Amino acid sequence: MQKFVRRYMLDPCAWLALGLLAYQYWILFNPDLPLVERATHLVLTLAIAFLSTPFLKTKPSSALNKAISVLMFALVVVVGCYYYFESERLSSRIENVSPIETYDIVICTILIGLLLEAVRRTVGYVLLIVIITFLLYGVFGYLLPGQMSFSNISWTEWSEIFGMTTSGILGVTTATSTNFIFYFIVFGVVYSSVGGGRLFIELAIKLVGKSKGGGAKVAIIGSSLMGTISGSAVANVTATGVFTIPLMKRTGITPEKAAAYEAIASTGGQLMPPIMGIAAFVMAEMLATSYTNIALAGIFPALAFYFSLFVFAGIHANKTNTGTLNDEDINEIKSIFPRLNMLLPPVVLVIGLVMGYSAQISVVWATITCFIAPFLSKDTRYDLKNIPQMVLDSGIQAAKIACPIMAIGLVVSVAIQSNLALKFASGLIDMGGGSYTVSLIMIVLGCIIMGMGLPTVAAYIIGAVLYVPALKELGVSELQAHFFVMYFCVLSMVTPPVSLASFAAAGVANTDAMRTSVEAFKICAVAFLIPFAFLADEALLFIGSYVDILLAGVGLIFSTVIWAIGVIGFAKRRMNKLERIIMMACGFFAMISQTASAIWLIAIGTSLVYLAYHWLTKNKEPALTHSLNHTK
Repeated sequence: MQKFVRRYMLDPCAWLALGLLAYQYWILFNPDLPLVERATHLVLTLAIAFLSTPFLKTKPSSALNKAISVLMFALVVVVGCYYYFESERLSSRIENVSPIETYDIVICTILIGLLLEAVRRTVGYVLLIVIITFLLYGVFGYLLPGQMSFSNISWTEWSEIFGMTTSGILGVTTATSTNFIFYFIVFGVVYSSVGGGRLFIELAIKLVGKSKGGGAKVAIIGSSLMGTISGSAVANVTATGVFTIPLMKRTGITPEKAAAYEAIASTGGQLMPPIMGIAAFVMAEMLATSYTNIALAGIFPALAFYFSLFVFAGIHANKTNTGTLNDEDINEIKSIFPRLNMLLPPVVLVIGLVMGYSAQISVVWATITCFIAPFLSKDTRYDLKNIPQMVLDSGIQAAKIACPIMAIGLVVSVAIQSNLALKFASGLIDMGGGSYTVSLIMIVLGCIIMGMGLPTVAAYIIGAVLYVPALKELGVSELQAHFFVMYFCVLSMVTPPVSLASFAAAGVANTDAMRTSVEAFKICAVAFLIPFAFLADEALLFIGSYVDILLAGVGLIFSTVIWAIGVIGFAKRRMNKLERIIMMACGFFAMISQTASAIWLIAIGTSLVYLAYHWLTKNKEPALTHSLNHTK
């Protein structure tokens, strides 16, 4: 009992986490004014962030750390009191008309400083530098020459925009964190705590463990399922990689390739419906559409992504005779049947979304099911004493994700007020010489560079602000443009030279980070073509008749398989250079062409003819014995 009191009852962070949970579920059924809801969410998550994350990570228990945390917490309280006592005035005032008081400016300045420090503590310096750069541009951009210049906006005016309206810090990013992301974070924490995450891995072992390449396939299936819950590639790698990476290494897969499989599978979880990454919720808010529409649009691109990885793992295993689990690894897993009740929470979530309930209501019912489902079997019951830890973990996870998302509201405000987004779009098209293809390639490079070192959601929001207008000027629909940007921001997690998911997986595998990053890039190269596929055919985003959608989806999946076969250079036997080029070319042109177009039909038809020939000659070695990539 004394341990419980010391651990939770005397921990202000635990009480704040409890307060955050109570408030969030209260406003779900008793909504308040948007500014009040967002300000309360902001204050509580900032307070939790400062109390749970030290100023200096090298000396977390030092007196200096504690003193600074107390100071930061006190400033958060000041900000909280401001929004509490001024909420009526702030909600009723008219922007650009109502007066701005001196204390409004002071509070806004303090709030920006608190957000910047919270970003530094939770995600590091890369995003911090990006936000500061935008702030400096907003304040001093009028001094720049040419198109980059804009009308001078005083700090008084910026204070109003940033802190006193729902167009700045309390804008779309904080709204998304308040209204969507928080509830899914709680679901992920609770479901993992009651054993759902481990069940995914063990279920994958039972399903595909005995197949060729079962070790890698377990990581692909298990991490993809877990990734849909966690919504964070790095968090998923650290949660599942400690189990899947040693498992793959025992099957003969090199440490770099094992880490690469885990990094890719964990990254792809952010693209896999029904619970995609946090960026998908932000997209729904930006497009003013339901999250269900976003999840439907992501089905076939995600299936193509994972199906190609699955085929890659199987073909690579056949080629190298590695990656297959032995009976001991499979038999040590307890029977899954008595634990199938643990699949109820995600099933409840999916059913809720399919039936048309809001994402929030669906995930709340799924979270409630997390507490009940384990008691349906004696093999899955959990200790009720773990609930306080779930509360604390939920608050801390929410704070670590909310702080950078809320801070990005500063970037969005500066980009809009300075008209930077439209200037950037027109400048990008001019640099591309008006060429559709060149402009797309430049946008791809921009998204990947933007994503290096940033959390996916941060990269996506900034990318959406800068690149979506350019894509729309090129004639791309808004949904296609947002998905295009999001995909490449997600893929930056496994793209050299800075790939956070690959680096995290390399740390778990105790291997070289850069070699892991290169391996991951090679394995998931097909994923870089998928966004071009849904630009060519919007049916891949669930737009159009069901016949068109199904034909486009099946065609995309088949195209990615063709590409994977060509990359590895093996199906029923090894392929020579020409054969591999034919397969890769067929996959490439089928993916980037409109479904059922002449090019698409030629590519699909040629690949089918070749596969038939390959099958008939499976016992013959190819005339050219050298491969483009002899993957081991």
